[in-house]
Amino acid sequence: MQVEDNNEEFNEELASDFGSQETITKVTGMYKDWFLDYASYVILERAVPGIKDGFKPVQRRILHSMKDLDDGRYNKVANIVGHTMQYHPHGDASIADAMVQIGQKELLIDMQGNWGNILTGDRAAASRYIEARLSKFALDVVFNPKTTEWQTSYDGRKKEPIDLPVKFPMLLAQGAEGIAVGLSTKILPHNFNELIDAAIKHLKGRSFTLVPDFLTGGIADVSNYNDGKRGGKVRVRAKISQQDKKTLVITEIPFGTTTSSLIESILKANEKGKIKIKQIEDNTAANVEILVHLPSGISPDKTIDALYAFTNCENSISPLGCVIDDNKPVFIGVSEILKTSTQHTVELLKLELEIQLNELEEQWHFASLERIFIENRIYRDIEEQETWQGVIKAIDEGLKPHIKHLKRTVTEEDIVRLTEIRIKKISKFDIDKAKQFIESLEDKIAVVKNHLDNLIEYAVDYFKNLKVKYGKGKERKTELRLFDDIVATKVVMRNTKLYVNREEGFVGTSLKRDEYVDDCADIDDVIIFRKDGIMMITKVDAKTFVGKDIIHIAIFKKNDKRTVYNMIYRDGRSGPSYIKRFNVKGVTRDKEYDLTAGNKVSVVQYFTANPNGEAEVVTINLRAVGSVKKLKWDVDFSELTIKGRGVKGNTVTKYPIRKIELKSEGVSTLKPRKIWFDETVQRLNVDDRGELLGEFKGEDRLLIINQKGEVKTIKPELTTHFDSDMIVLEKWVPEKPISAIYYDGEKERYYIKRFMVDNPNKEEIFISEHPKSQLEIVSTDYRPMAEIVFSKRSLENMEVNMEEFIAVKGIKAQGNQLTTDKIKTVNLLESLPYEPPVIEEVEVNDEEIIDALPLEDIEEIKPSIIDKNKKKPVIIPPKKKLNDEDQTKLF
Repeated sequence: MQVEDNNEEFNEELASDFGSQETITKVTGMYKDWFLDYASYVILERAVPGIKDGFKPVQRRILHSMKDLDDGRYNKVANIVGHTMQYHPHGDASIADAMVQIGQKELLIDMQGNWGNILTGDRAAASRYIEARLSKFALDVVFNPKTTEWQTSYDGRKKEPIDLPVKFPMLLAQGAEGIAVGLSTKILPHNFNELIDAAIKHLKGRSFTLVPDFLTGGIADVSNYNDGKRGGKVRVRAKISQQDKKTLVITEIPFGTTTSSLIESILKANEKGKIKIKQIEDNTAANVEILVHLPSGISPDKTIDALYAFTNCENSISPLGCVIDDNKPVFIGVSEILKTSTQHTVELLKLELEIQLNELEEQWHFASLERIFIENRIYRDIEEQETWQGVIKAIDEGLKPHIKHLKRTVTEEDIVRLTEIRIKKISKFDIDKAKQFIESLEDKIAVVKNHLDNLIEYAVDYFKNLKVKYGKGKERKTELRLFDDIVATKVVMRNTKLYVNREEGFVGTSLKRDEYVDDCADIDDVIIFRKDGIMMITKVDAKTFVGKDIIHIAIFKKNDKRTVYNMIYRDGRSGPSYIKRFNVKGVTRDKEYDLTAGNKVSVVQYFTANPNGEAEVVTINLRAVGSVKKLKWDVDFSELTIKGRGVKGNTVTKYPIRKIELKSEGVSTLKPRKIWFDETVQRLNVDDRGELLGEFKGEDRLLIINQKGEVKTIKPELTTHFDSDMIVLEKWVPEKPISAIYYDGEKERYYIKRFMVDNPNKEEIFISEHPKSQLEIVSTDYRPMAEIVFSKRSLENMEVNMEEFIAVKGIKAQGNQLTTDKIKTVNLLESLPYEPPVIEEVEVNDEEIIDALPLEDIEEIKPSIIDKNKKKPVIIPPKKKLNDEDQTKLF
C-alpha cells in the first residue's frame, strides 16, 4: 500500500488539530484493483444468472455433472456434489444447497429421498442419504453437446459449458434471487404452461402478458408488477377461509414464507395485541392446513383482515430483473427475457436442424459412394496395385464416371472409408436395399429442409409439443385477484384501555385511576377537544399531556365523513356567540387547531360529537342584561350546513348566554349510505365499485344465502368477508318471501317452499340436513317462476308459479312435494311482474304539516299519503335550509 502526502500544510494542520502525527492516506494498489476484480467475479460468476440458459454458474455446473454421470439410474447427491467440485471452485456445502434449491422447484431434477419441504421450511436430509437424476424434461431441453460452446474449467483439467443450450425460458420458470456487490436480482417464478403460451404468441407476432405463479399457491395482486422491472410490486396473501364461527383455516401460504415463519408471525402479533387468538394448530403434511382458533366474541372477518395487516399472511415482493448478457449485468423486464429466450431457442433449433441436415447429407453422400463402389465392382481395380497411393488413385479413377450426381466432390478421406468396407458386406450387398436407404435419407433431408424454410412454424410446434408432453400437472397454483387496501386502524384488536384526566389534561393507557374512554390499540390516534376551542390529534401512548379542561376525547377515524361535531362558542371574553357544524377528515398529528374565531379567552359553551350526523335542538337562555326582551329561544342544528372545521360559524347572539339546554335528541341529517359489492375482491365498499346493493340506513341489513341452503342477515360492514359458495347477496326486505326448490336426500324427493326470515340475528338452514340434500334454485322475487325438466322424454317440461303452488310458511317447514316423477333439472325462469298492494286512503287536513328531509336528500318519494277528494299524492314542501345571512337575522 502506498502513502501519498500531496498537501503537507493541510496534513500538518490536521495533525495539530488531533494532537498526533496522523496523515491522510489514499487507497491504491490491491484495494483499487482487487476489489473491482472481486466485485466482477461475484456478479458474473456467482450471484446473477445468465440470460441465455437462465442458470447461475453453480447451477450450470451441477447439471453438467449430472449429465456426465447420467446412466438412467439415481446417483447419490454426495457423489454428484463431489463430481461438481471438478468444475466449481467452492465447498461441497454450497453445491449441495444449490442442488436442493434446483430440486425443490420440481422441474429439472428427479428426486428420491427427503429433499425438504418448501411449505414447512424443513431442510433436506444429508447429501449422502438422498439421490437424484435428471428429469426427462431436462434431458430433452437442456443438453446437446453438438450445440454447446465449451471452455476449460478453473484448473484446466476439464471442459465445461459456457452456456447450456436450453431451449426453454428456464429463468422465468424457476425464478432467481441473488445479492452481488452493488446490485441484486429477484426474478419471480412463472407458470410453465403460460410461458409456453407466451412464447408461441411472441413467435406469431402477438402481444402477451406474464405474471408470477408460485409453487406455494396463495393469492397474488399483480396489478403493479411492472413487467418484473425495478419499482414494481407484487402483493401475495395466504388463502384464509372461515371453517366455522370460531375457527379460521389457512390452506395456502404466500411466496417467501413457510408455515413455521407464518405461525411465528401470528403468535408475535397476538403477543403485541394486534390480533387475538385462542390457539393455533399446524396440521400441514402434503398440503398446508393451519387452524387458527378464535376466542368467543371475536369477529372472524375482522381477524382475517388483521392477519393480512399484521402478520406474514400478506407480503409485498419487489421484483428486480437483473441478468448477465454478453458478460455484463443488464436490467430488463420479464417480457424482454422471454423474447430473448424464445429467440435463442429458435437459433438453437435452427442450429440443430443445420447439424442434422449436414449429417444426413454426409450419410447420403457416403451411401451413394458405397453403392457406386460395390455396384460397379470398383474394388477389383485395386487388386493389382502394390502401393497405397496406387490404391487411392485406382479407386478415384474408377469413381469418376459415376459421381456426376453427387452434391460435393469426393475427397481422399471418402476413398479411405471405402477401402475399410469389409468383404462380408460386399458379398451380401443388396442393390434394392441400398436404393431404399438412400431414398429414405432423401426424404429425411427434404423434411429437415422444410423445417428450416418454415423455422417459426417449427418452433411453434416444438413449444406445443413441450406443453403436451410436460404441461400436465403444471396448472396455475396462485390465484390472481385485486386486493383491497386494509386500513390497519380498522382491523387492529383493541385490547388496551384508554383513560383521561380532563382537568389536568392528560390522556394515556397508564392512567387507570382516571376516567375510562374506550378500548384502543397502540397504532390508534386520539382526537381531543378542549374548552378553550382547541382541537388536536395525537397518537396513543402511556401518558400524554394535551392541555387542561378536555370536553371531548375519542379514537380518531381518518377520513370519517359521517361523524359531525355540533358546537356553540363565545368569541373572546365578551364577544358574540357563534354556532357551527363541522367534520374532521384529517389533520397533522400533535398540532393544535383553533376552532373559534381566534380571539383569546374564547370558550366552548356547547359541544356534541355525533357519529351518524345527528342534529339536536337546544334551548338558549340569556342573562337578563339591559333591555334584552327575548331571553329564551330554540336552535335547531339541522338548519345549519355542515362545513369545514375552520369556518367561523353563524351568530347565535351578541348577548351573554346564561346556559344552553338540550331540548330534543337529534336525528341523522345524512343521506342513507349507498353500498356496492365488488365481486372481484368479494368485498363491500362505498366507492362506487361493482354492483349497487342499495341505500342503507342504520337499521338496514343484508340478506345472504349460500349453496348449502343457509340463510342469514348481517349488518353491512365494509370489513365483512363472503364465502365463495354465496348465491344471493342483496338488501334485506323483511316483508319479502324467499322461494326455494330443493332435493331431500333422505326422502329422495324434490320439495318447494316459501318462507320469511323470522330471526335476523340467527343463521338458519332451510333445507333438510341430510348429506345428499342439495339446493336446486332459490329466488327472492315476489312471484318467481321455475321450469321442471323430467328424466322421461315422454313428459313435457312443466312451469311452476311458486307463489300459487305454496303459501308462505315457517323457515323450518318441509314444504310441498314438487312431483313424484324423476326430475332431470330445475331451471329458474323470469319472474312474473309484481303487483303492489292497494294503499289505503287517508284523509288529510289542509293545516296538517309533515316534516321532511331537505329536498336534495330525497331521491325517491312514494305516495304514502293520498288526498281523499283529489286522489293525488300530497307532498309537503321541506323546510328551507338557511344560509349564514338568514341564520344571523334569525338570531
